[in-house]
Amino acid sequence: MNQNSSSWAAGDRDVLVIVDVQNDFCPGGALAVPEGDAVVPMINRLAAQFAHVVLTQDWHPPRHMSFASSHLGKRPFETIEAAYGQQVLWPDHCVQGTAGAAFHPDLAVSRAELVLRKGFRLAIDSYSAFRENDRHTPTGFAAYLRERGFERLTLCGLATDYCVMFSALDARELGFAVQLAVNACRGIDLDGSLARAMQAMAEAGVTFGD
Repeated sequence: MNQNSSSWAAGDRDVLVIVDVQNDFCPGGALAVPEGDAVVPMINRLAAQFAHVVLTQDWHPPRHMSFASSHLGKRPFETIEAAYGQQVLWPDHCVQGTAGAAFHPDLAVSRAELVLRKGFRLAIDSYSAFRENDRHTPTGFAAYLRERGFERLTLCGLATDYCVMFSALDARELGFAVQLAVNACRGIDLDGSLARAMQAMAEAGVTFGD
């Protein structure tokens, strides 16, 4: 894997995309990513270098189809065949309006120019900031970035092997340059998913920085 350890100088065409740094993905949360809260100080330092910052926020309604509790006899981390393909079932998490769905209290969010909520459709999950999990329904994020003239995205946040990865791959497919701030991400790593995610991003042309 070809890793680029240098970071871009952030200019007017650069945007930092902070993915899902929410209480439920941090230690003590319903779907805690190991060391998920460790990214917060690193992301805050990184955000200070960018003129433009965007946040994504997982925002599920109660009884969302991706929750194991919505499927009789199913347990978290099992998979089902949804209408759009395989879907991992998760513990109930990031339910709209709950404390778990809120951003980590130490995350510096005041400078964010956009909060993009995803996963709010009851019958479909959404990992990527760009598309729902059916891989067709757009969120409108690409149009926002293009209208504002952004060309280069630096991604960080949670979790590396799910929402960060899917966002990075979609961004590359849509023609954006993408860098992953590796130290400002953490993964879930289900059965080797983290290594597969890093390989997939490298093959898609994502570069890797501090």
